[in-house]
Amino acid sequence: MKISSNFDNLDDRIRYYELLLERELDCLPAYPLPEGYRFVFYQPGDRESWLTIEQSAKEFPDRKRGLELWEQYFGGHQEELPRRMLFLENEAGEKVATASAYYDVICGDASGSAWLHWVAVRRDHQGRGLSKPLVAQALRVMAELGYTHAKVPTQTTSWVAVKVYLDLGFLPIPQNAANSYEGWRIARTLTGHPALREFPPVSVEEITGKSPAAETPKD
Repeated sequence: MKISSNFDNLDDRIRYYELLLERELDCLPAYPLPEGYRFVFYQPGDRESWLTIEQSAKEFPDRKRGLELWEQYFGGHQEELPRRMLFLENEAGEKVATASAYYDVICGDASGSAWLHWVAVRRDHQGRGLSKPLVAQALRVMAELGYTHAKVPTQTTSWVAVKVYLDLGFLPIPQNAANSYEGWRIARTLTGHPALREFPPVSVEEITGKSPAAETPKD
């Protein structure tokens, strides 16, 4: 059994390390959307859909925290969202996934890179092949906005997202690869991705920081 089968796609049992990846915005991949879905941009009033999707995907624990994060990332910038924030709609017109072709508003990055933020698929639509088309479309939006380079921040607890980004041509930023070396070892172990072959794998105990005996047995 693969170690990864023991973990959810966003799992707080995994030791937390910040991960930062990058890629050039040329030779962009193309992934067709599954039938029944379409891309739409943010429209006024879509904050509620964003909150619902992100909370369902376990990006934050409750609406209060979601509103705080919305304000932190998008407050004062909402006039830009109709050309930067993407949603996927299903045939019923429900917004079920989102990603933002954004820029850095947290770390003070002055490189001029685009930043991919808040990629999430609603829990009941996960596993339907939506993530890669969504991210690929966000990359195309970045290129259309004039960016030539993209970065995406994530974390070891979101290891499935890390695999998606690696599959789409992102690679660890060298400084982050050094600073979060143990985190990238965890990512390599969980994803098995060939792009991370330089990072030695770790044990289950090293992924969680706990020995099996310390785990609470499940009923």
